[in-house]
Amino acid sequence: MKNIFLVITLLAFGYLGALAQTETPVATKRQVNQHARIAHGAANGELTRAEARALRAEQRHIRRVKKGAKADGVVTGEEKLRINRKQRRANRHIRRQKHDSESRN
Repeated sequence: MKNIFLVITLLAFGYLGALAQTETPVATKRQVNQHARIAHGAANGELTRAEARALRAEQRHIRRVKKGAKADGVVTGEEKLRINRKQRRANRHIRRQKHDSESRN
């Protein structure tokens, strides 16, 4: 009887753990891609050192926001929208900086 109760309890906790949506795979993949774009732009001279530094700082900020959203164990829809909005803005910044007339010599 104790074993059955223990198994049921463990299954219930496992189910509740699955409900705690702390995974953000889309945001993670997007962040990896943005980091790669920044690194590529810095390597081939499309970004100046200052531009690359500012873009990396923006990525750090997004990472901190994402970490804060996950801190309570649940990433709400509003938090996902906030992260997505910040990533879209960062995406525009990366594109603008890579395609402006400035380049590193």
